[in-house]
Formats: sequence, structure tokens, C-alpha cells
Amino acid sequence: MPKPEQKIWYYLRDRQIQGIKFRRQCSVGKYIVDFYSFEKKLVIEIDGDSHFISDEAIEQDKIRTKFLELQGIKVVRFANNDVMRNCEGCVEELLRVLEGL
Repeated sequence: MPKPEQKIWYYLRDRQIQGIKFRRQCSVGKYIVDFYSFEKKLVIEIDGDSHFISDEAIEQDKIRTKFLELQGIKVVRFANNDVMRNCEGCVEELLRVLEGL
């Protein structure tokens, strides 16, 4: 698991956030998502640099997100740098998202 995913997993594992179970590297349709809560229908993606380097990569993420949303799944994305520099801020954002679900 890449370092940014390890950092966020530290907070997600063992139902530490609102008692919600998250799974790592979970299959949803033809995609493997970084983290998924079946209970909340929430995907968390931690995006590395490769997600931002080309128009094609950006378009593929849009297609992936659209597919997940059509399944009734909310998608939250964080860049690696955001997780590494401000993991607690990312967790706070997750809490705000969860309040709205």
C-alpha cells in the first residue's frame, strides 16, 4: 500500500470513524477502489501524480467516477500530497461528507 493510503487507512481501519467499516482495495464493478464503505456507499480514492499528468488520465477518472455514481456511490478524492501534508484535514473533510450521507 502506498504511503498516502497507509496514512488514511490508519484512521479508517477498525471502524474508527463513526463506527463505519471500510474495506481496502475493494472491487466495484470492473474497478478496484482504494477504500469502500458498503454501509455508506462511499468510495475514497487517493490519487497519485499519474491521475493528473494527462487529459486521458483525467478523463478516465471522470468515467470511473460517473460509473460509481450511477451505482449510487459517493466518491471522495484526495491527492497524495494532500494526505501527506494534511491527513487530519482530509479526515475532517470525510467527516463532513459522512454527515451529509
